Amino acid sequence: MEKPVSLKPEHIRDEKVKVLQSVTPIKHDEVVLGQYDGYKDDSTVPDDSNTPTFASLVLRVNNERWEGVPFILKAGKALNNRKAEIRVQFKDAPGDIFKCKKQGRNEFVIRLQPSEAMYMKLTVKKPGLEMATEQSELDLSYGLRYQDVKIPEAYERLILDTIRGDQQHFVRRDELKAAWEIFTPLLHDIDDGKVKALPYKPGTRGPPEADELSKRMGYVQTHGYVWIPPTLSKF
Repeated sequence: MEKPVSLKPEHIRDEKVKVLQSVTPIKHDEVVLGQYDGYKDDSTVPDDSNTPTFASLVLRVNNERWEGVPFILKAGKALNNRKAEIRVQFKDAPGDIFKCKKQGRNEFVIRLQPSEAMYMKLTVKKPGLEMATEQSELDLSYGLRYQDVKIPEAYERLILDTIRGDQQHFVRRDELKAAWEIFTPLLHDIDDGKVKALPYKPGTRGPPEADELSKRMGYVQTHGYVWIPPTLSKF
């Protein structure tokens, strides 16, 4: 969303509605649905169930700031890990004199859960006499940086906002309507069998077609780098 006029709840929610209303209709060729193997083993699930347990899709915001930028949304069950994060990947700089493209692109990551953090994944020179690079990070881990501060859970904050009468973190009626208008046509197509859920094995990243969709949108997956939340034992 764009910067609101002020921090008043109505001004913040006005900007949320604007960006949702700028989202263009979802295209079927930019959607990958999945259903993990074993989902239909439940006696309450029909054998011909098309209920997705995984989804990856592309949203596009038709405004001056975000024209041409794909927003890839991904969520699922029975995946290889559990996390909620926002990942902004930067494009390659022209003229790669260090020959380090194979290591991956720079990324800014906002980790919501678990282990709340913000970190910048970037390519740095390895210590030593040789000119060699590797992926590392600039890290702000909340649990380490703010050890004397009680970090509230999501619903703790909402309950406190309710007591205070602060509505900025609650969904307004027109925001809810705008959000449903984005996804309702796709949900109807799923019910009508126009979009099929692809099988995937539990404990994986989901259907391979989802990674292919991300690659088609220009996203480059980093192999070999794993962010490890820092702990006091390291210091």
